[in-house]
Amino acid sequence: MRFLKGNTYQDMSRIAANQIAAQIISKPDSVLGLATGSTPIGLYEYLVKWYKEGDLDFSEISSVNLDEYRGLDGTSDQSYRYFMNTHLFDHVNIDKAKTYVPNGLAEDAGKECARYDALIVSKGGQDLQLLGLGNNGHIGFNEPADCFEPGTHCVTLADSTIQANARFFASAAEVPTQAYTMGIRNIMQAKKVVVVVNGKAKAEAVKNAFFGPITPKVPASILQLHKDVTIIGDAEAFSLIN
Repeated sequence: MRFLKGNTYQDMSRIAANQIAAQIISKPDSVLGLATGSTPIGLYEYLVKWYKEGDLDFSEISSVNLDEYRGLDGTSDQSYRYFMNTHLFDHVNIDKAKTYVPNGLAEDAGKECARYDALIVSKGGQDLQLLGLGNNGHIGFNEPADCFEPGTHCVTLADSTIQANARFFASAAEVPTQAYTMGIRNIMQAKKVVVVVNGKAKAEAVKNAFFGPITPKVPASILQLHKDVTIIGDAEAFSLIN
């Protein structure tokens, strides 16, 4: 496990984008596990910029996204499919047929989870998995629990997660209460993991996840057992660690 610090959000975003760019250049047909939320937006901006400057080629890349809200269609401006199109896919030469996000409108949750697990296996797993970090230590939508959930599953979101995501909606009442998410096994089987985190509000989560005990009460703590994890944060996010 290694830590890379940027003094600002832009610094952090550039460092993280360099990690992903290096993966694309070294293996042009990489399978990227991608994340949404406010933290990765800056690094996606760098990737788009470098593509437009001719430094990156996404033509052979495949992607699998961490999660999707249950009940939202991919055309909804709050869906994670829409997020990925808006911030990355619409601006680079990736084949959208090779970009995968859980189906938020699937009627049978069990079948959808099994389908997504099988899809990840069929792609050979993620060469690089990008993660954010929730205030409560969640990764993807793996919320604090009594045990680690291994595979893709449908989760009822914690109140703290709903409140944190309410800023993207007109009100907290409009935030979906359930989501499909990759499980801990899906994430841990990625060959490389990159975690991005910024802001003082995440400092406690960083300390608990990477310097505390490994426990499903802090889902990201399992990453302490992964063989290749890089945590990239700004000065505020790293303010409680040496």
